Amino acid sequence: MGDKLLVSTRKGLFWVQRTNSKWDIDRVDFLGDNVTLTLTDPRDGRHYAALDHGHFGVKVHRSTATGWEEIATPAYPPKPEGLEENDMWGRPLPWSTVRIWALAAGVADEPGVLWCGTIPGGLFRSTDHGSSWQMIRSLWDHPKRKKWMGGGADLPGIHSILVDPRNSKRVWIAVSTGGIWLTEDAGASWVQRGEGMRADHVPPELTHDPIAQDVHCLVQCPAYANRMWVQHHNGIFVSSDEGRTFTEIKQAGPSTFGFPVAVHPREPDTAWFIPEIKDEKRIPRDGRLVVTRTRDGARTFDVLTRGLPQHHAYDIVYRHGFAIDPTGERLAFGSTTGGLWVSEDQGDSWTGISHNLPPVYAVRFAA
Repeated sequence: MGDKLLVSTRKGLFWVQRTNSKWDIDRVDFLGDNVTLTLTDPRDGRHYAALDHGHFGVKVHRSTATGWEEIATPAYPPKPEGLEENDMWGRPLPWSTVRIWALAAGVADEPGVLWCGTIPGGLFRSTDHGSSWQMIRSLWDHPKRKKWMGGGADLPGIHSILVDPRNSKRVWIAVSTGGIWLTEDAGASWVQRGEGMRADHVPPELTHDPIAQDVHCLVQCPAYANRMWVQHHNGIFVSSDEGRTFTEIKQAGPSTFGFPVAVHPREPDTAWFIPEIKDEKRIPRDGRLVVTRTRDGARTFDVLTRGLPQHHAYDIVYRHGFAIDPTGERLAFGSTTGGLWVSEDQGDSWTGISHNLPPVYAVRFAA
């Protein structure tokens, strides 16, 4: 059971430890620095941290027996001379790592393999625990990649990476905005997934086009990998065929809009969401922070409030700010206003750990 949290914030990486039935902040690393994401590799217990130093760029660190060491940062190839690419706003699209937006470990049969998704849309693979990275050029050079556009960020980015636990050559990614993609040969080739998703903020001819889908977060049930859940800009969607087709969920408590989603590791019908008001507002409905949960494949939803603020609460949770432990019992999330909550009963009740952290970008359980 997960008894340690890694909380990535605007001003450092906070370690939160459960000791004698109480959760508390244990230590802080990179204090004052912008830590955007972490990964704990379940195969060997190593931790990885991505930092955004603004003018000084993106850095990646790996844990050691005595602390942290800086390792390679995924780097884009030189932009061909004379090539012009623009983002959705007409600005030049950089061929450089603006942000690390996804980190994922390979499976047991490929020790040392890591995957990394970035803004502005590059996917990278390492075979040596992050000491070096290779860009997956088959995806970057794919003609449809030029149709990707900004969504959750001004530039397009890869934020979700799922490695099939049954076959390490099969990897799904999700792009904001660019839909869901699958490789079945470790990145040599790619196909689009996501039929059935719907976007209501694009021209009508693109409403059901998989390339136009602004997927906020994609998760997969580890024990039943055919079941996938999506939190989308336009709502909640669920798939039972590995993402080939999705069904829209139109009712789910206060709202179907949000950014994160968590799925139970063994129960594919059980998933959690943190809803908010869409687009112009981006706040919890009625100033009440809630978590919604389905245990029957989205036929019904519970609205979970015990221990969460229900009066003038304006906490927003980013797509990486919600986590579930390997048992499926404990959940945790952090908010843009520095709140951190943990549940030990699948969300029935919540305990506030802190309300004074810097803005939280990501929360992960760590061994």
